[in-house]
Amino acid sequence: MSELRKDPVIGRWVIISSDRGKRPDDFKVGDGGGSHDKCPFCPGNEKFTPPEIVAYRDEASKSPSEWQLRVIPNKYPALSVEGDLNRQGESMYDKMNGIGAHEIIIETPEHSKCISTMSDRQVESIILAYRDRIVDLKKDIRFEYILVFKNQGPHSGATLSHSHSQLIATPVVPKRVREEVNGAKNYYDYKERCVFCDIVKNELDVKTRVVCENELFVALCPFASRFPFELWMLPKKHDSQFEDIQKEEAASFASILRKVMAKIDKVLNKPSYNYLIHNSPLKESRLLHYHWHMEIMPRLTRVAGFEWGSGFYINPVAPEEAAKVLREAD
Repeated sequence: MSELRKDPVIGRWVIISSDRGKRPDDFKVGDGGGSHDKCPFCPGNEKFTPPEIVAYRDEASKSPSEWQLRVIPNKYPALSVEGDLNRQGESMYDKMNGIGAHEIIIETPEHSKCISTMSDRQVESIILAYRDRIVDLKKDIRFEYILVFKNQGPHSGATLSHSHSQLIATPVVPKRVREEVNGAKNYYDYKERCVFCDIVKNELDVKTRVVCENELFVALCPFASRFPFELWMLPKKHDSQFEDIQKEEAASFASILRKVMAKIDKVLNKPSYNYLIHNSPLKESRLLHYHWHMEIMPRLTRVAGFEWGSGFYINPVAPEEAAKVLREAD
């Protein structure tokens, strides 16, 4: 079993998961590229994955291989559902068992499809799958946070090219998320407004960093972008919980997500990228000061020694210029 260990200097939890190093060579980057018969995520190869947790199928489907989307446990999970947390100290150090959940959302049965080439309806199904899995997993009182994320492309950390995303439920709130929530709380305590709502209002007024918008959502390059062409997607209406999203909102979010990914693929020639959904902690719902959002980071530069050592990021592309280029892409 993996375990979580706490850095006593800055309070960051680290997952020590030696089993993750035992993944077979079949799961190295590129092996899922053009060979459908070897891809465990393709229809007909369900026997190569753990049993599905849930799947979306047409009512007329007669075969287990006829599905539109599948959710499965990760075969090599960072954290495991079974067991107790068993919090303990080891001399001056704190640790606990690696309890959590690690799931894979196989987004499409089509091996070569990606977000930008899917229909809005297909992307909507992905968004609703995220929501449904969060709603189900938050019933487990051991879990404090659920992160939904996607690694796409060989430079993103992806081990298979078949379009998929992941979900990890953790027994602690990640330090990065806690800092963001606390920063938003400090802003709210001072101004009695949500900082994310203020960002949305300001960017829609200024327009220079807005990439696109629809009635319910806006996509923008943040003012202090860490990476070239970094984007945030936020609901225009305040909501701290992603799992509150309704079908109409999911359709609207899917439409703008597919549009943004199509722009990125066109302008940057289908780069590797990561995206993630920052949500409120599971036991801190209905926050007035926090606003869920998606962050998209194309992998165009490498984080090097200065960034690792200082926490500063060097971004060679101004967000205003990145937004302009993306905005003008069809």
